[in-house]
Amino acid sequence: MKTREKTSSRVIKMTIAIIVAAYVLFPFFLVVINSCKPTDKITENPIGVSGASFKQLYTNLVDVINNTHFLFWSAFEYSVIITLVSLVLLALFGAMAAWVICRNHTKWSAFIYFTFIASMIIPFQVVMLPLISTFRDVGKFIGIPMLQSVPGIIFAYLGFGGAMTVFILNGFIKGIPMDLEEAASIDGCSPEQTFFRIILPLLKPVITTVTILNGMWIWNDYLLPSMMLGQNGKVKTLPVAVQAFVGSYVKQWNLILAAALLAIVPIVILFFFAQKQIMEGMIEGAVKG
Repeated sequence: MKTREKTSSRVIKMTIAIIVAAYVLFPFFLVVINSCKPTDKITENPIGVSGASFKQLYTNLVDVINNTHFLFWSAFEYSVIITLVSLVLLALFGAMAAWVICRNHTKWSAFIYFTFIASMIIPFQVVMLPLISTFRDVGKFIGIPMLQSVPGIIFAYLGFGGAMTVFILNGFIKGIPMDLEEAASIDGCSPEQTFFRIILPLLKPVITTVTILNGMWIWNDYLLPSMMLGQNGKVKTLPVAVQAFVGSYVKQWNLILAAALLAIVPIVILFFFAQKQIMEGMIEGAVKG
């Protein structure tokens, strides 16, 4: 009797898992299938596989890469630069901030930590218009353009990604024994040497997790780059550049979806190879927190 109950329970769980997986993967399926079709076949039946072929996929991808308005390689280069620099700075500054907050048990450190946590629940749509105005004024004040520039968008990602980074790293640092830092201090290490020689190497698993999570978000982000970089500026990320195929009267759906596929593939490959590190880092951070 118990064996039957366990079997039925597994069947129910598996069925639910398959339904949820199909629901989540369905948009990706539509992108892949429709990127293999010409525009007329997409408008006729966007869900079916009729008209899809690898030859048409190759044609669409070549048209996207060679399109003079899309500028694939330029957008790809800017996406790589913005993502990599943002991730390095987020990991470094986030680890520093989390370590200082975790080891200084004062009212100010607690206040700063809860400020980080509170900022995670504020929707971007609430601050996006004041953000643009503030960045414009800051750019005029410091003499460095913060809008339609690589430094400006990186600075914005540091602000929006810092809260989650500090939150996850802080939970992991709590599990690191203070004895290690005290021993380093006795041996003559300064706080900076203790951080870079003792703490930072121990944070490698969780930093890998945070970097991958932030990387997927920054690479795929559309709203923030579209507002800060604009549609007509020289600096464009891949999600923003896709807008080049959307006209006032004509939408080139085959090129739109092929470009979206090109933008998705790198981050899917990254997640496929790094999913083990993501899960291990999340579990370790949760347990030690």
